[in-house]
Amino acid sequence: MRIKRAVNKNKRKTKVLKAAKGYRATRGRLYRSAISNVMRAQKFAYVGRKLRKRDMRALWIARINAACRLNEISYSQFMHGLNLANITLNRKSLAEMAVNDKAAFASLVELAKSKLNTKK
Repeated sequence: MRIKRAVNKNKRKTKVLKAAKGYRATRGRLYRSAISNVMRAQKFAYVGRKLRKRDMRALWIARINAACRLNEISYSQFMHGLNLANITLNRKSLAEMAVNDKAAFASLVELAKSKLNTKK
């Protein structure tokens, strides 16, 4: 008895066409066009997930730098002062603090400045 592949083939096609839903013209309707476009979209989605991490870190650094400049210190000096003070806060929490809790961030800046002055 031979094995018929129609059920599995239709499942595969349905899965691809469902992923291509919303694509324009034949890209969303025809299997051959849809499969190449879905593969391309998945590749960009994978790369985009990596790029988002880079973008978020850059955003956090920009926010920390802006808050540091308001407190008369550069970003690099602030981070160096925190390292000297053995404070290991990540940039995400520092950026959150810089935006929402300015008083606590200012106290961290003062601590970093004092550690920089004692080093000299």
